[in-house]
Amino acid sequence: MEYVYGALLLHKLGQPVTAESLTKVISAAGAEVDEAKVKTLIASLEGVDIGAELENASAVAAAPAAGGAGGDAGAAEADKAEEKKEEKAEESAAGLGALFG
Repeated sequence: MEYVYGALLLHKLGQPVTAESLTKVISAAGAEVDEAKVKTLIASLEGVDIGAELENASAVAAAPAAGGAGGDAGAAEADKAEEKKEEKAEESAAGLGALFG
């Protein structure tokens, strides 16, 4: 998990998430670096817009509960929108699943 946190920290600081920078962050935190995990994470993040994925995850987590003045039709529409957001989040995280298996 520290590898993912390291990548998020580098992203937050505007630094490139590379094998070298991630290795430095992990070792600076006092943990022993597993090069295989570093390489796997970097490969999983290839082509991923971390900022967009974080926004997507925040949107899914902050989705309001269905209900209110819209009645059943509004609730059904809200359910469909939430399902689409959840599907996008699952697809986005599919590449990272190998890290936790």
